Amino acid sequence: MVRVSIINIAAYKFVSVPDPEAWVPLLKERCVQLALKGTIVLAQEGINLFLAGSRDSIDSFLSYLRGDVLFEARFAELDVKESVSENQPFRKMVVRVAKEIITMRHPTIRPADARASAVEPATLRQWLDQGHDDQGRAIVLLDTRNAFEVEIGTFKNAKSFDIEKFSQFPDVIRELAEDASAPLANKTVVSFCTGGIRCEKAALYMQDIGLANVFQLQGGILRYFEEVGGAHWQGECFVFDERVALDPQLQPTTNEYVRNQER
Repeated sequence: MVRVSIINIAAYKFVSVPDPEAWVPLLKERCVQLALKGTIVLAQEGINLFLAGSRDSIDSFLSYLRGDVLFEARFAELDVKESVSENQPFRKMVVRVAKEIITMRHPTIRPADARASAVEPATLRQWLDQGHDDQGRAIVLLDTRNAFEVEIGTFKNAKSFDIEKFSQFPDVIRELAEDASAPLANKTVVSFCTGGIRCEKAALYMQDIGLANVFQLQGGILRYFEEVGGAHWQGECFVFDERVALDPQLQPTTNEYVRNQER
């Protein structure tokens, strides 16, 4: 069992941020004051963050982000995934502006305007246990992550793609959707990713190309681990910090695949 000294959070929200550059020094200053480390990405489409620090510092920062009048309640409903570690998994604190908080390069996909339907972790487990959704449709799980993440762990029987970056996803899913030998039209498609951000855009894109029964996994793999554990999962989940991967109990793990890659 990990001795709890560091709280790690992952969170994002698609919401209009008219002038993200103006917020960079304010957020950086607050994080430095609280001795937090990690990454915050701001864009006109929202915020994406990975932070680690003491319990008090994390709670203080979230209260600031959710409640400060400067942010006009934009982040009041920020959905936070949490795990613990013995050591600080980040080396520095970075706050930066990007064109997108997760790069897809399809500007018509705007999650801040409307979300795709989401399935809660417990409901997804129930569907997987029974082999179909509540309407009797077969389930297709789509892993929207990069190939090296999939190698570390994924859901049993999930469909994955040999992609190096998320911006390649639209092309590969369009090809799959048009493949008559692997029809998706009459099935329930559930996209998933680490914390929810990629599978949210992925689900909207799939709706945009005409797939009807599409869901995103609410909160991603991390929320699934938190609420359901490892049911129907194989391996670990890659995370973008020095812990490398988490097991279904959200504990840091030394992953055999990663060790082999480092040799």
